[in-house]
Amino acid sequence: MDPAEFRTQIPALEDSIYMNTGAASPSAEEGMSPAADRVFEDTRRAVAGLLGAQPGEIALTESTADAITRIADAIPWEEGDVVYRTDCEHPAGVLPWQRLEDTEGIEIRELETDQGRLDLDCFAAAASDARLVCTSSLSWNYGTRIPVTEMVETAHDAGAQVLVDAVQSPGQVEVDVHEWGADFVAGAGHKWLCGPWGAGFCYVDSEATETLEPDRVSYRSVVDPSAPDYELKPGAARLEIGTRSPLPYAGLSEAIASIEEIGIDTIESHVEELTDRLKEGLGERLLSPRAYESGLVAFAAEDPEATVARLSEQGIEIRSIPEPDALRASLHVFNTAEDVDALLEVL
Repeated sequence: MDPAEFRTQIPALEDSIYMNTGAASPSAEEGMSPAADRVFEDTRRAVAGLLGAQPGEIALTESTADAITRIADAIPWEEGDVVYRTDCEHPAGVLPWQRLEDTEGIEIRELETDQGRLDLDCFAAAASDARLVCTSSLSWNYGTRIPVTEMVETAHDAGAQVLVDAVQSPGQVEVDVHEWGADFVAGAGHKWLCGPWGAGFCYVDSEATETLEPDRVSYRSVVDPSAPDYELKPGAARLEIGTRSPLPYAGLSEAIASIEEIGIDTIESHVEELTDRLKEGLGERLLSPRAYESGLVAFAAEDPEATVARLSEQGIEIRSIPEPDALRASLHVFNTAEDVDALLEVL
């Protein structure tokens, strides 16, 4: 399947130029196929294959935020524990720690970046007393690639665990969680995987699993729900709770299959060409890195909200972002050079 063929399978693109995949992708028709038998097991295998993990290291969640929250609530905190997060985290990677600051007495510290660029020497000094480090794999505002592997090595040397919000990565760049070495990785299918809402996932390193004490337990969390004394499942599935619709996960499996059929190399090459074209046209308004790092492109505008509305009237969907106060276009494999030119013309 090539990008043009994939584009024809997305009904929303028939009357709209869509460049907001970083917020939510338009689903392909196949993304809503009926649930199959053993859909949860099939989806775990599909997610594991996508991330370079094993099925037993994958828990199915409702979203990235749900995955991060389940991990945060399962860590046995002590008052005074320090959590570091970067200054370019999505609210999903901010709010759980603020809540634990109130309920468990943890301390939150912020790692400053320069438009998503992290000084690893400063990070090494900061991580020396951390209990956990929370970072994205790609900054959701600037689209810069975060040096996850290097951060994990430094944090582990300091005795800290690492949680990665990876929702902007699967589907547009190659992901290998074992290469990253992180303890926890959270993601979801409704962005770059072009899957449905409601299907998230969480990778938990096999060693890190034993450090988790979930605050909620149900029949999917335990080895034998009928046993008089419950025993948590040995893998990441201990974070799963109970009954949920299989439909989002069936859709996620199909979405992953479509992305893998196209191939990440094809996707990256296509997106790089499009982002180069857009960045050249934006000129001095560009805020993201000039060189290709992802399909997320941030740029300046006098009135971002008004510009979003004006573009929408022209059938072009992008979004505004709060930090910086700017606009962000998301270019994926279904977009075309004509889409980019149309955006630039209206701007």
